[in-house]
Amino acid sequence: MLGLAAAAFGQTADASDMPVIAVASDLSFAIADLQEHFTQKSGHGLRITLGATGNFARQIRAGAPYQMFMAADETFVQDLAADGLTRDAGTLYAEGRVSLIAPSGSVLKPDGTLNDLRTALEGGRVTRFAIANPEHAPYGQRAKEALQHAGLWEAIQPHLILGENVAQAAQFAVSGNADGGLIAHSLALAPELKARGQSDLIAADWHNPLLQRMVLLPSAGPEAEAFYAYVQSPEAKEILATYGFSLPQGG
Repeated sequence: MLGLAAAAFGQTADASDMPVIAVASDLSFAIADLQEHFTQKSGHGLRITLGATGNFARQIRAGAPYQMFMAADETFVQDLAADGLTRDAGTLYAEGRVSLIAPSGSVLKPDGTLNDLRTALEGGRVTRFAIANPEHAPYGQRAKEALQHAGLWEAIQPHLILGENVAQAAQFAVSGNADGGLIAHSLALAPELKARGQSDLIAADWHNPLLQRMVLLPSAGPEAEAFYAYVQSPEAKEILATYGFSLPQGG
């Protein structure tokens, strides 16, 4: 899927001994840079698993052996913490944004106001439009909210194709089989996607905030603890900023 920085997640002979980090898929490219710099500095390896935040939360409740959880929506972490399934309440590490992306040659313009999407829907020019599944992917829920804000949710539903997570939605959006989609700004900024289409930010007040929180789980060992601390470092914050994440204050 998007070739999502697969080299950074390459398995080694002792990979089974590395801590498993559950990472929201809007971080698909950013996490590769974070992991690379962390490993260079610390010598510690990590096993990164990418997916939808809601799915990870369900897996953690079922006993999945993750040591750290980087969620795209803090409410999932807060709910886990309230039920005693994490070490503490965790900390905010980023705030995400949503972008409309249109692949090269699309009938849609990369217009964050969604005015062109409205015109295309009215003119019957839209066939497929990608978002992540709102049932368990925070970026899918925020895409739905943005479409509702624009008054387009009902009109676009027959044309929706749903990704299991936002990275899969991004793949659908630029594959040539869709006219575009609403995806994570962090993915739209990645060189691999920028080479395949153009994007434009959706206004932040068109949807609920994407406050992204991470937390250590009870089984976390020293390597996971070290990575958790690293993500809060100035270097890691700079890396996140290059992928369009803003950095919320406070915990």
